[in-house]
Amino acid sequence: MADTGIMTRMHTAGGVAGAVIAGQRVELLDRARIYACGITPYDVTHLGHAATFAWVDTLGRTLRFLGVEPEVCRNVTDVDDVLDAAARRAGAAYDTFAAIQQFQFERDMAAINVRAPEHEPRAHRYVEHVIRLASGLLDAGAAYAREGSVYFRGHDVARRAGLEQAEALRLSSEYAGRPDDAAKDDPLDVAVWQAGEPDHPAWDSPWGPGRPGWHAECAAMAMSVFGPAVDVHAGGADLRFPHHAYHAAMAEAFTGVRPYARAWLHVGTVTIDGAKMAKSAGNLVLLEELLAGHPAAVIRLMILDRPWAQSWDYQPGLLAAAAARLESLYQAAGRTMPDHPGAVDEMRRLLAADLDVPAALDLAIETGGAPARTLAATLGLT
Repeated sequence: MADTGIMTRMHTAGGVAGAVIAGQRVELLDRARIYACGITPYDVTHLGHAATFAWVDTLGRTLRFLGVEPEVCRNVTDVDDVLDAAARRAGAAYDTFAAIQQFQFERDMAAINVRAPEHEPRAHRYVEHVIRLASGLLDAGAAYAREGSVYFRGHDVARRAGLEQAEALRLSSEYAGRPDDAAKDDPLDVAVWQAGEPDHPAWDSPWGPGRPGWHAECAAMAMSVFGPAVDVHAGGADLRFPHHAYHAAMAEAFTGVRPYARAWLHVGTVTIDGAKMAKSAGNLVLLEELLAGHPAAVIRLMILDRPWAQSWDYQPGLLAAAAARLESLYQAAGRTMPDHPGAVDEMRRLLAADLDVPAALDLAIETGGAPARTLAATLGLT
């Protein structure tokens, strides 16, 4: 499941856009279905979260600029082992705890001008959908039931993702895939339905009480909203495997439709001194704290003024550089200039060419006037 670049282009008539993905043109009429892997709401929003969803929002704004209406589905993973543990520590019910954390996340997203998605399914409301998914996978021979769980046959998923067995097993273990589960036929099989365990919520199913598996939750929610396929599947690059790979594999096995996603937007990881930003590493840069000291547009531009797939290391000096860059854009936007239709067309081409924000900014600042104003609005910087 290699990353594929996204490039849209405009026909001269009709305002219809198409996409070139890994050398193949994908046509879009008037709508783009974008599924964005949302957060597991168990803690505050950090810069890594903000980077992913600022880019998803920028993709949507760019498509709208090109004449295609984005329809974004951003899920909420509120059935999850990490969330259960956090709720127990807080002495709260898992769903109440998740709702409070989700409210805070949505407040932070609004603060950096990330538009609310058209769809926001919550995993706990899609348990029956996961049960139907598990039943369908069993019927297709893509899963098997054992000891109250239903396991998806994942022996080929790592190969399709371009990973060696050892690396796939390492990532599976890191992301709580339980490769050492003795009930599995293969260590890379994953639970579509997990048999009930103490200290976790449970629902009735044909296989006994239990709860949905992580990858199955996203597959069920995405298919419920968009059907058997999406135009763009977006999320952090760290979710490429196992999460995105198993999500796509389950959907394809259930529907028979391939590819599940026409393009992937795996947003580069934000690091601190080379280490991925994560609560477990104790190196979080909280969005709330950044907003307390810096304008939202500065934070947003710091995120966007780079290739979207590029991982980057956060340093406080980047904020000062983004502030200077933003001021240059605003000054350019304020200049009274003659119309530059050619410059606007070139800016459209640059944004369409895999969201080349840095080049579009250079052009807008150099040209000034309407192109700069248009770009500031398109990037959500106004």
